[in-house]
Parts: sequence; C-alpha cells; structure tokens
Amino acid sequence: MPSLMIVGGDHLGKITKKLQYEGIKEIIHVSGRKARMSQKEIPSHVNLVLVLTDFINHEFSAAIKKKANKQNIPIYFSKRSWCSIYAVLEKTKILNNHTKHKKEAFILT
Repeated sequence: MPSLMIVGGDHLGKITKKLQYEGIKEIIHVSGRKARMSQKEIPSHVNLVLVLTDFINHEFSAAIKKKANKQNIPIYFSKRSWCSIYAVLEKTKILNNHTKHKKEAFILT
C-alpha cells in the first residue's frame, strides 16, 4: 500500500485525486509555510517524499532532504504541475500506471 508525503504548496487541488487513481493509498501533505514544520519527523510508513520545488524555500527543502536520507526514504523533487509530478513518480515505479495498461490493451487488440 503506497504512501506518499508531499512537501510544499498550499493546496494540492486535483492532484490528490489523480494520485489516488494511480494507486497511492495515503497522501500526507505538508505545506512548509510554518518554520516548526521542519522539526517534525517523516512518518516511518511513508514510501516516498516528493518536494514541490516551486512552493518551498531552500532551507526547508534541505531539512526535509536530510531527514529523508537519515530515514532511508527516497526523496524526489518536482514542480507542482501534474505532468511534472507524474513524470517523476513514474520513474519510481510507485504508480499503477493505468494509462500504460490501456495503451497496451489497445495495441494487443
């Protein structure tokens, strides 16, 4: 059951539903607006940390990266657009890739 922590951005909008459609069961979102958020630990059950680079400052990003590395949790960086997020997550093999299955089914028939 994949779990994803997204850091950055005030609101995720439709990104949450798209991630759920792609098989992510739990999405933890941390906006990073408050300084004390960098003091919290990353939950141990998180499979991957995704940092939205266009909505986070450098210091907070470095703190999250350090914590993820300390806990041996993969960390990736992306812009907030769905295309960028999908491209990054597709490389991680965490997604169900419904669209790939549809294309393969179309080619086989």
